[in-house]
Amino acid sequence: MRIEAVDQKGCIICDAPLSYFFSKTYPPYPGSPFEHALDAAFWKCSDCGFVISATHQNMSHAQWTALNESWHLHFEGDLAARTNNQPPYADQALAIKLLEKNGLLDLSSALDYAAGYGTLSKVLKKYFNTDLHVFDKYVRAETGGVSYVSPEALGVYKLVINSAMFEHVLDRAALDEVNNLVADDGVLALHTLVCERIPQDPNWFYISPMVHTALHTNKSMAMLMEQWGYAASLYSPQAKTWFLFKAGSPHLSTLAEQVARINEELQTPYFHYKAGFVDYWKGF
Repeated sequence: MRIEAVDQKGCIICDAPLSYFFSKTYPPYPGSPFEHALDAAFWKCSDCGFVISATHQNMSHAQWTALNESWHLHFEGDLAARTNNQPPYADQALAIKLLEKNGLLDLSSALDYAAGYGTLSKVLKKYFNTDLHVFDKYVRAETGGVSYVSPEALGVYKLVINSAMFEHVLDRAALDEVNNLVADDGVLALHTLVCERIPQDPNWFYISPMVHTALHTNKSMAMLMEQWGYAASLYSPQAKTWFLFKAGSPHLSTLAEQVARINEELQTPYFHYKAGFVDYWKGF
């Protein structure tokens, strides 16, 4: 099996050298742009532990686009997969509204980036009577009720929400594109998998989707957060979402106290606070 090398000098998070980690074989599926099985070589950063697929990085733009489109079309046709592998939209909506009610989020200046068919915005509208603007480069909901923002109308927002995209990137530019939309005093709400270390296991559940290319660790996310100018974060296990607060946020001095009060009201540790990145998942 040919092991492909990464196409950049170092880690897209911290620039440290990468080394070959493991390979995974993906079988063909109906509509796949690849006639035969695809052997994907994953490489690991020697410092922050971030892992990325060199095989996906080395695809042409046309191949990568065709893979994403065909995979998601195949996935959307599998009802069981759609209902078992999606972000917890209802819990995300509740967490967002809890923080808004306590003055920690500003939904009057908010965007759900790479939001696909706008499910979170639909949940917020139906159950919380809250509007949320949506942006996606590739898809739009066929039915109404979703307020899409055009690329030329994108601005800077007090709250940017991003769910299930950080595991799909091939380069640093895709990550920076999200952060660049967040105001200097704003918040980035992020749903992806982040763990202590990436298992050296081609059968690990999280890389079962053929389009999961980037695997983040607590250390890599802490580095990324610092590079982007965030100072503190919250994590909601129920919503499986981090809320990263920029260093310019007016809430930093009282954030820990406010979170403690919310948790006391709810009689459960609904939010976890940390100066820096909340390294909640330690199991791997």
